[in-house]
Order: sequence, then C-alpha cells, then structure tokens
Amino acid sequence: MGIALSDSQLDQFESFFRELADWNQRANLTAITEYDAVQVKHFLDSLTVYLVASEILDGAGTARVPARVIDIGAGAGLPGLALKLAFPAIHVSLVESVGKKTAFMEHLVAELGLEDVTVHTGRAEDLAREEGLRDAFDLVVVRAVARLPLLLEYSLPFCKTGGKVVALKHGGDGQELEDAANALAKLGGRIEKVVPVELEGLTDDRVVISVEKSKPTPARYPRTVGIPAKRPL
Repeated sequence: MGIALSDSQLDQFESFFRELADWNQRANLTAITEYDAVQVKHFLDSLTVYLVASEILDGAGTARVPARVIDIGAGAGLPGLALKLAFPAIHVSLVESVGKKTAFMEHLVAELGLEDVTVHTGRAEDLAREEGLRDAFDLVVVRAVARLPLLLEYSLPFCKTGGKVVALKHGGDGQELEDAANALAKLGGRIEKVVPVELEGLTDDRVVISVEKSKPTPARYPRTVGIPAKRPL
C-alpha cells in the first residue's frame, strides 16, 4: 500500500499484539488471536483505510492542523489505534460502548505512551450529540459487520462537511450500496468510491467504502439508542 513503517513503529505493533493476546485471556476482546492472523486480519486490514484516505492521513502534521480521526465501535482499538501507530501525527478518538474494551484501549495508550488519543465509553447515538464530537472530524472510520445504512447513521453525524466516512466491509453483489441510498440522502453523504482490497491474506471480497460528507446531518440524527438498529434508514 506504500505505507513505510520504522523499526520503532513495528515494535509498537508487536507490543499491541502482546497486550491484545494477554488481555484477551480474561476480557474476550477478539476471536482472532493467532500471531500471523492478527498481523493480517487486524493490523493490515485496519491500514486499508489508507487506500481511500491517504491525503488525510499523510497530511497530518503539516502546516495545517493535524487531522482528527474518530473510530466508531473501536472494539480493541481497530482500526483507530493501528492508524495512530502508522500515522502518529493524527489526533484519534475511539468510541466503544463496552467498558472492558475501553479499559484495554486506555491501558494500551498508556503502555505505548501515545499522545492525542481520547477514549470514549458510550453509545454513538449519544456521543454524536456532544459538543466537540458532532461535525468535528476529518475522517470517521467504521469496521463492523452491521449493514451500511446503520453504520452511516452512527458515523456521519461525527464527520465534518467535506470530510470522509470510511467503512471496511466485506463485498457482495452491490445490494448493500443500493440499500444505503436513502440513508445517504437523509444524512448528507454520497458514495465517493468503493475500492476492492487486493492484498495477500485478505480474502472474502473485502472492500473499502469512502463516503463524502456533502452537507450537514440534520439534528434529528442519529435517532435515540436502539432505534437505528431496529428501523434502519
């Protein structure tokens, strides 16, 4: 993908793996724990965000303000913390509703001595209404099995107009993109590009979907906790 990592950054990814494997014995953070599988299916997969957001990630730390990135449903810190290790100048916020997962992320941030990382324990439906989080981010990333209309309602309210939401998804027949048309129209987004992931070890038709925030999301979105999942747009 053209991402260059220093020895120090590679050491940080090694530490990430060790801490993940250790905590997973008691906290059930992930079903993927074997060393090579974590490198490919967690770390490499997380970095595929770069395929559609290189200008944001590379631009951090230049004369302009460093890019603000938020990971919705961050789990064990993927893709958000993997992106922070690869692009250390970015400011990263991590949203996760499960306390044991946010505890792990806070531990990892402290263990690695990372700066400009904030962990939020809570539901996206609630946090998206907070000042400083709504309409605040250059890049919003989501890596989840939920269908695209639901992911968009969770993520687009956090995104600045002109910013991007990037969803890491498994492919299919394109029906999911068609199903998202109504959500995009209501939430103020448009599909910018869909890029197939063609990297060794990442199979099952993975794609990276880039959505541009074309106009502000109406104040009524996201709907209250539970409603987006029960009645997707």
